[in-house]
Amino acid sequence: MVLQKTAVVVGIGPGAGSSIARRFAHEGYKVALVSRREESLQPVAKEIESLGGQALSVPADTGDAASVRQAFQTIVAKLGAPEVLVYNAGPGMKWPPPGILDLDPAVFSHAFDAGVTGALVWAQQALPAMVEAGRGTILFTGATAGMRGGPKFALLACPKFALRALSQSIAREFQPQGIHVAHIIIDGIIEAPRTKGMVPDRDQSSFMSPDAIAETYWQLHKQDKSAWTQEMDLRPFVEKF
Repeated sequence: MVLQKTAVVVGIGPGAGSSIARRFAHEGYKVALVSRREESLQPVAKEIESLGGQALSVPADTGDAASVRQAFQTIVAKLGAPEVLVYNAGPGMKWPPPGILDLDPAVFSHAFDAGVTGALVWAQQALPAMVEAGRGTILFTGATAGMRGGPKFALLACPKFALRALSQSIAREFQPQGIHVAHIIIDGIIEAPRTKGMVPDRDQSSFMSPDAIAETYWQLHKQDKSAWTQEMDLRPFVEKF
């Protein structure tokens, strides 16, 4: 299977996912847009196509292994084996976040399916062609919650902890074969209508620009293999850490 100039972005929404897809399309990549909701995909696909790019909308439930495999087959058939995989899907954090005593074990389990098991299955689909070609990039979107668990944030923190471990394991196994794997810790609130609605009184300057995040993802992909980043953190200048 020959690698193509194709980028798969899993987790398309009004925040970072859409900006990452547009950034790769701007560089001439065919982009596969993946989300559970068709309505999240069409506006981004139309925007990319209006600018002369090529986008493929692929509705899929990333928490369902069979759905992931079928989606990947569709992508390969229409765009070829991807050179880039961006896993930007989240575990489905609820707001307000539930405390431990209110956390439904079934919801907790589903968060792992979407937050980390899905990442494994997507990587399993993309890696064989990358290994054969001796190149490729896999980028995982992490969070501060993946570094330390906070009160009422177990639903987000536990899958993100596991995603970080998965990214390290994949990197150590496949980096020697030419595959760049990076984990990006998002330490802040990404600017989007939904997130701004959660904290309406928050200062505008404290939100993270989706386009700025997307630029970092592009630069990670373009890094020379003599100086690869495996993990990095991004935060707005006003964020305490």
